[in-house]
Amino acid sequence: MMMNMGSRRKGEAGSAPERKERVFQKGNYWYFCTREGVDVGPFDSESLAIKGASDYVGFAVNADPSVLNSLSN
Repeated sequence: MMMNMGSRRKGEAGSAPERKERVFQKGNYWYFCTREGVDVGPFDSESLAIKGASDYVGFAVNADPSVLNSLSN
């Protein structure tokens, strides 16, 4: 998954924070890591993990903060 890790997101001021790759492989399976530090998977392919990460971001943008907090506990 290629993205510019040094660019600022909309609404961010100052220098961009360090970002890391969200999608990774363990053994024969693919996973993505949430901002809350939760590894989600397994997925059978990198493309499915990327799709899962994209779907999760869409969910997280609209989720109540208490729901997101409960995911990391």
